[in-house]
Amino acid sequence: MPVRSPTIGFLACESTLPLPEGAMDETARERRSDAFEHDLMIAALAPACSARGLELEVIDWEAPLEDFAGISLTLLGTAWNYFEKSEAFLAKLEALSDAGIAVHNAPDIVRWNIAKTYLKSLAEAGALTIPTLWLDQLNAADAASALDHFGCETLVVKRQIGAGAIGQEMLQRGAIKPDWAYSQPAMVQPFLPAIAEEGELSFVFIDGALSHALVKRAAPGDYRIQSMYGGSESTHHPNAAEQASAHAILEALPFAQPPLYARIDMLRMQDGALAVMEAELIEPYLYPEQGPQLGEHLARAIAKRV
Repeated sequence: MPVRSPTIGFLACESTLPLPEGAMDETARERRSDAFEHDLMIAALAPACSARGLELEVIDWEAPLEDFAGISLTLLGTAWNYFEKSEAFLAKLEALSDAGIAVHNAPDIVRWNIAKTYLKSLAEAGALTIPTLWLDQLNAADAASALDHFGCETLVVKRQIGAGAIGQEMLQRGAIKPDWAYSQPAMVQPFLPAIAEEGELSFVFIDGALSHALVKRAAPGDYRIQSMYGGSESTHHPNAAEQASAHAILEALPFAQPPLYARIDMLRMQDGALAVMEAELIEPYLYPEQGPQLGEHLARAIAKRV
């Protein structure tokens, strides 16, 4: 009797899953404007998995647990709505793990990484981070105090649990409405000119080794670098110092082994040093266009785990 190839579950969500073939526009669910990134990841990973005797299956992370029968390992993939249902997401990952399915990145990594307050522990471990105020909520007076605290003219306010710059706001001195408020846990940072000048540098690691790097730039007139806001990416060839800065963040993670995948996002400070903006360990897009070897790197790392 033939032995079935190990099946790898690529977790997606309702807004990244491809639309059913032949679905009418008026009845089909709406895909995110950046869902093409899901398609690019699958296009890179599926043939590389197949070449190693692995089957790739795309599955909604919210599907019933019985739908995961036969899956050996799950990648968190494009489960990009997780932050809206963070406790349900964590519970599903724990349930998959308890069912004997390998989860990558593992639930303990996800729980550590799910709130951006993990940046505090990286800073305590010696990592250079962006200056940040952590507030449960804030109003216009709090924003004015933050401007004075940082000695800057512009702030960026982000959700502590969030992704894709959703809910992110930019505030400028003298232009904050008196009734402005942010009613959820926030991280408040000074706007750094490097995001509009050089852009954000991203370093993609697979199994602790650097796969590739890229620079992400915002569209003219914006500061958000994600594709849904018109951001663009290009290949970056990091020098030795840049690679060392990114590796230092990976080494500062509080885990015995490096995660299967990690994307370290960094921004250059005024003195030229690179500071970590995010250590993306849950469901980051890994930019196969800038790293054509990504599929093979991932498939090789997965094959060692099944």
